[in-house]
Amino acid sequence: MSDEIAENGTANGDVPEIELIIKASTIDGRRKGACLFCQEYFMDLYLLAELKTISLKVTTVDMQKPPPDFRTNFEATHPPILIDNGLAILENEKIERHIMKSVPGGHNLFVQDKEVASLIENLYSKLKLVLVRKDEQKSASLRAHLGRIDGLLERRGTRFLTGDTMCCFDCELMPRLQHIRVAGKYFVDFEIPTSFRSLWRYMYHMYQLDAFTQSCPADQDIINHYKLQQALKMKKHEELETPTFTTSIPVDVNDSNAEE
Repeated sequence: MSDEIAENGTANGDVPEIELIIKASTIDGRRKGACLFCQEYFMDLYLLAELKTISLKVTTVDMQKPPPDFRTNFEATHPPILIDNGLAILENEKIERHIMKSVPGGHNLFVQDKEVASLIENLYSKLKLVLVRKDEQKSASLRAHLGRIDGLLERRGTRFLTGDTMCCFDCELMPRLQHIRVAGKYFVDFEIPTSFRSLWRYMYHMYQLDAFTQSCPADQDIINHYKLQQALKMKKHEELETPTFTTSIPVDVNDSNAEE
């Protein structure tokens, strides 16, 4: 259909193969695009492939020029699309439910934690307000929200949001933190305060994981995602840039809690 960018797990008769179709880069039409839901489900499934409960195939589709077979099979549907044993699941909520209830091992990713769920659910809408309004009041609101996440991580003292193993909430939060970091800095010079040490320590651990690095779009693709939303054009030199991935940590996290 399009470019296959990742395969994890051994394709054999012992485990089912799951295919995840994700949006391609809006710059080159081949590499991973900056769709948050695509990355979230990519991470969920990558973790399961690492546990060898599934074999994962990830395919990118250029939605600016979708190939004929994609249009034939899925009409106007946009990725993410999950295909399990010939069955295509097309809506985000249905994909999430399918991973939780029908994909081997998936139920282990979906933990119940009302505090975490309520804390991360409106984070992304605050980034969008910052990028649209470009005023300090909206930036302060986003900063305060990040501060509450930092406070939760500090209070719990765990590596990830709900414990020392990753869950669905981490796969939801970290792509959003990356968009905040990259797009916030580019468009409005917003930075996550270095005083949020627990949040930075959390991001440090996430940057060590293949589930994140293999699914993460390039900085340029994140930036172009929001340029398109604001009807701005990518400069030619930006289109030709070698993809970069911001994963540096501006604080010292080499304490007892940050050791691998």
